[in-house]
Amino acid sequence: MRRVALRLCTLNKGLLTPGRGLTQGIQNPEKQRVLYVHEVRDKLREIVGISTNWSDHMKALEERKLLLSVLAKSQDALPPRRMKDSYVEVLLPLGSQPELREKYLTVQNTVRFGRILEDLDSIGVFICYMHTKGYSAKTSPLSIVTALVDKIDMCKKSLSPEQDIKFSGHVSWVGMTSMEVKMKMFQLYGSEFCPVLEATLVMVARDSENKGSAFVNPLIPEGPEEEELFRQGELNKGRRISFSSKSLLKMAPSAEERMTIHEMFLNTLDHKTISFQSRKLPPNAVWMEESKLKSLEICHPQERNIFNRIFGGFLMRKAYELGWATACNFGGSRPFVAAVDDIMFQKPVAVGSLLFLSSQVCFTQGNYIQVRVHSEVASLQNKEHMATNVFHFTFMSENDVPLVFPRTYGESMLYLDGQRHFNSISVPVTLKKDYLVEPQENPRLLETSIPQ
Repeated sequence: MRRVALRLCTLNKGLLTPGRGLTQGIQNPEKQRVLYVHEVRDKLREIVGISTNWSDHMKALEERKLLLSVLAKSQDALPPRRMKDSYVEVLLPLGSQPELREKYLTVQNTVRFGRILEDLDSIGVFICYMHTKGYSAKTSPLSIVTALVDKIDMCKKSLSPEQDIKFSGHVSWVGMTSMEVKMKMFQLYGSEFCPVLEATLVMVARDSENKGSAFVNPLIPEGPEEEELFRQGELNKGRRISFSSKSLLKMAPSAEERMTIHEMFLNTLDHKTISFQSRKLPPNAVWMEESKLKSLEICHPQERNIFNRIFGGFLMRKAYELGWATACNFGGSRPFVAAVDDIMFQKPVAVGSLLFLSSQVCFTQGNYIQVRVHSEVASLQNKEHMATNVFHFTFMSENDVPLVFPRTYGESMLYLDGQRHFNSISVPVTLKKDYLVEPQENPRLLETSIPQ
């Protein structure tokens, strides 16, 4: 059995290490200062020029229209950046500031992963603004939004709410209007910050009104390590395009996948009746349609982002919590998130919308549960529903879980799609309760789609 958790906790490939790369040669002490999570959100408001008062949002949007003339006409007009220009470290002081804990606390005395998703989203946007800063205007003419959560890999079952958490990250690849961000999260154990998760997000730059694309600064890798990171970003882009082109919404299943579905169909036939209509489940199996859970959210102004749309982190948190409840209800025990994969932000969600979330178990294997969460919005005036996001979560249950069987052709496609996402992660994943990592030389210096 591959010890994937140990690999994730000790592997440096894909993120620059403390003694090299990003942290070398940084002359400005401000860049070395560790920010707090609340400071990141305050700085984002300053960068975009948005008030914290909902009553002022229309005035702020009108002011941002004046920034259209500041935008670069081509990428060549923008100065190139280095990876260390966007490198940040952000502290979530759960241990040193106990008053923060309740917001992040679960009933099992662990950290709410949905809250961590919110923080990752905010920090990812902030990192991209660090990469693109330098405009003459006081506020940035760019509207940077999350396009995709490519992958989040976990190496710890749960987090302690009594120890500080630190995030670090930087831009690792740049297209014409998009940026890939690599991030890591650590938690303090004893005197060392130990790895908890590794995340890859894709952000896109829009104009000041968030209506069209905008160019971003090119990225110049320095040295073989950064060149490898940039090359991996290109490969990630190609992989995403390939995965999208083979979507079951566009292409028929492969011969192997068709055989899988046919074998599952045969396993559910009642051979006593000799009929295609009479179906029954084999032992330790559940019909896919019986694994659904749904929820409804009213999108209040409190959950808006700096562009007065609903915060992407809020959407991820709500989708994750519904997915977690689905996995818990299906498996009969507390599940642990093992991976987050391929979260596409297809359309923004307006303040005041009704957000409909539908969660379903679409694939199982051993003690793994693959959950798909689909979100739709409807305005209060218009009852027409519009899809906005699809979320994919891989959970681990404490015990083996039942097999899930599709009954219809549509459910069969969901099953195959869940199988594809499950196969894209490294399994088996052994999430560790305790860390077995070598001490870092300097624990204060941490390691750290598809649009063009």
